[in-house]
Amino acid sequence: MNKTLDFKTIRVKTHTEYDVLIGKNLIKNAGKLIKQVISPCKIAVITDDVVDRIYSETLVESLEKQKYQVVKFVFHSGEASKNMETYTDILNFLALNQLTRTDAIISLGGGVVGDMAGFCAATYLRGIKYVQVATTLLAQIDSSVGGKTGIDLKEGKNLVGAFYQPSMVICDVNVLSSLPERVFRQGMGEVCKYAILDKEIFEHVENNLADIEKLVYLCVDYKKRIVEEDEFESGNRKLLNLGHTVAHGIEVFSNYKIAHGDAVSMGVKVVINSAYRLKYIDNETRERMLNVISKCSDCVLFKYTVQEVLQAVVYDKKRSGDLISIVMVHGIGDCRVEKIKFSRLMEYFI
Repeated sequence: MNKTLDFKTIRVKTHTEYDVLIGKNLIKNAGKLIKQVISPCKIAVITDDVVDRIYSETLVESLEKQKYQVVKFVFHSGEASKNMETYTDILNFLALNQLTRTDAIISLGGGVVGDMAGFCAATYLRGIKYVQVATTLLAQIDSSVGGKTGIDLKEGKNLVGAFYQPSMVICDVNVLSSLPERVFRQGMGEVCKYAILDKEIFEHVENNLADIEKLVYLCVDYKKRIVEEDEFESGNRKLLNLGHTVAHGIEVFSNYKIAHGDAVSMGVKVVINSAYRLKYIDNETRERMLNVISKCSDCVLFKYTVQEVLQAVVYDKKRSGDLISIVMVHGIGDCRVEKIKFSRLMEYFI
């Protein structure tokens, strides 16, 4: 397969092992690729109305050439659809189309689609196989890898979900050049997190940001190592939440008008400035970090009050009683998970 297609493979060795394929022209060859891990069967493609218009026909054609029977469910794009109503609609669709335990789901889209489709795969018939075909930068570098699936409640993001690993992840980097600027920027907001967590990614952003395919590879490789060490987020996998407590608060309080990637870049900035105030980093390091963040994202911090943000994160799933796990920055490539009293979150907003 590698002789005819241009892609790199990262093997993720969780309790269920799978490959992440990163390269060009992969969607039109998805049927051949998926056939390596899932035999021809009935496949439900789950996607949103934006992605559907661009990539569904190509994906479905590639699947049908390999003798898969394809059905498709399309929902309205955006975080507002990642809810119990859409989840129930998808489950009913799967049942009406008589998918069995030997059938499968394909997620075609970004993070919202991947979360929804993955959670449906985890829970329908107590679990069926699924594949992530990631079409946004954010999904390719982050949300499609690692098995986190979930949906939102009114009280907060991803409060209902499961750890459920895919059978394969396909990252066709060709699709990134056609993304709207705002969607690409949202993915770069998540790159902010990886750059602070890992020196090699930091230096790549500083010196060679134009090589997006390598950036995707570096981020996936970093996440793969973290996930293999801590699949169910009981330890160091929490590092991947850098900036996310603040980000989720911003998303909830803005009623999701501020997208996840943009909120993450804001959250990472807050944590960097907090680390400087707490004297974990010096000003030179702080400025270097903020310069890299500015290369990734042009977002500025939305001016919420302390009380507003605290109210928005009160249901954060990283909270345990009156304690909450946060990720503190101590240097480039040196971040640490700490538990603090929930009341100390105000330190991030001084």
